Amino acid sequence: MLKKATPGKAANYALQFARGEYLVIYDAEDRPEPDQLLKAVQAFRSGPRTLACVQARLNFFNADHCWLTKMFALDYALWFEMLLPGLDRIGMPMPLGGTSNHFRTAVLRAIGGWDAYNVTEDADIGIRLAQLGYRASMIASTTFEEAPVSLNAWLRQRSRWLKGYMQTWLVHMRRPLVLLRHAGVGGFLSFQLFLGGGIVFALANPLLWAAFLASFFFGWQVESNFGHLPGASLLANNLLLTYLAMISPGRRGRGDLAPWGLTVVAYWAMVSLAGYRALFQLVTRPFYWEKTTHGVTPSA
Repeated sequence: MLKKATPGKAANYALQFARGEYLVIYDAEDRPEPDQLLKAVQAFRSGPRTLACVQARLNFFNADHCWLTKMFALDYALWFEMLLPGLDRIGMPMPLGGTSNHFRTAVLRAIGGWDAYNVTEDADIGIRLAQLGYRASMIASTTFEEAPVSLNAWLRQRSRWLKGYMQTWLVHMRRPLVLLRHAGVGGFLSFQLFLGGGIVFALANPLLWAAFLASFFFGWQVESNFGHLPGASLLANNLLLTYLAMISPGRRGRGDLAPWGLTVVAYWAMVSLAGYRALFQLVTRPFYWEKTTHGVTPSA
């Protein structure tokens, strides 16, 4: 039974024993800032009743361990310091991170808890809250956790996340008008861009590279049929991601990580590998939850 358990199932089981007004999810290795709970309660008390969840920022205590952890730190800086706060400011649906989610317990029960079969139950519940007329917001507090230090561990984790994003997109697009009605046109489009777009980019990036390289080395006239779309899209996407990867860590006072953003193209190639692995597992093992080993590096 335990081997088949997912975090969503475990959280739903624990939810029945929760007695407080608020509930928070932490991973075992997390190191939240000491005043995080106070900030979360203050956010709920000063916010509207439709505020169902507040999400803390996530970062890594082992970001300097190796190239992979540095790139993962850049990835998180982009997500939690720029993209999610941006969605929060304009009131758009927010795919939550995997930890430091603070909920109103009553709302969590009212919506039926987590999806026990989604392997990124956190991202799903963020969208589901918006679909049911609630909202999530960010708080100015950070939780530090451990980044995977090996390629195999990173690949397993990222594949699970992307598979969960695929599951979430498929589930919520079964009733797109419900999301459109509650989240509005902007919320609906942000869902397509930030969740669906992340999936499409992971899968399409190597295809764009293949089209570009085929045209460059073998003279295949890709441009004659599609204009300059493959090359222009490839260049624009990767330049934009490189730029964002370089400026994002400055918001965490880690400008020393910025030069590593120049290697982000290699990192996104790894994301594409994880994307195709996730797509394969979505068909063959849709509910399989690959665990991530922690405790490899000491906390700072």
